[in-house]
Amino acid sequence: MSPTDSLRRDHLLIEKMINALKIVSSMLREGKSIPSPILKQAIDFSINFTNTCHHGKEEESLFPALEKKGMPKQGGPIARMLYEHEITTNLASAIVASTESYLHGSEADRLVSDIDNYVEHVEMHLAKENQRLFVMADMILSDQSLDVDQELEVVEKTKLESMNQSRHHYEKIVDELEAINK
Repeated sequence: MSPTDSLRRDHLLIEKMINALKIVSSMLREGKSIPSPILKQAIDFSINFTNTCHHGKEEESLFPALEKKGMPKQGGPIARMLYEHEITTNLASAIVASTESYLHGSEADRLVSDIDNYVEHVEMHLAKENQRLFVMADMILSDQSLDVDQELEVVEKTKLESMNQSRHHYEKIVDELEAINK
């Protein structure tokens, strides 16, 4: 077990949602209509699982653990990831606004652009975390793997319970969107 296993599992789930969003964007470009429930599930996942739960785990558990081991919060990888989390939040908010416009009869162009911007940013962000930050974290926190993993699980449980949700709920959303898109 590595200190970042829980976060890597989140990334796998987020990557599945990103793939579903790519298909949604493609379908919209082709002029196909996307039902409201599908768009709202993608928004729920992006805002509540990705931004609240996953980023919460990093910001409330992983980053402080790295800081305690000497990684600076300002001017280093942590600062960059925090900045990118803000961008992710802003891009998700743009999708919310353009989805509302689309569902009220606007053209899909803005929604397609917002989805594409979100997908591009999140893919790059996940790659940076998987290939750089998590590799460093696994080395720096190797002597605390169990403690870090337990803390990540507590943060996840707390975040999900505060939304009256479960990890299973978000896994089910992704599975349903994958099934629709096949």
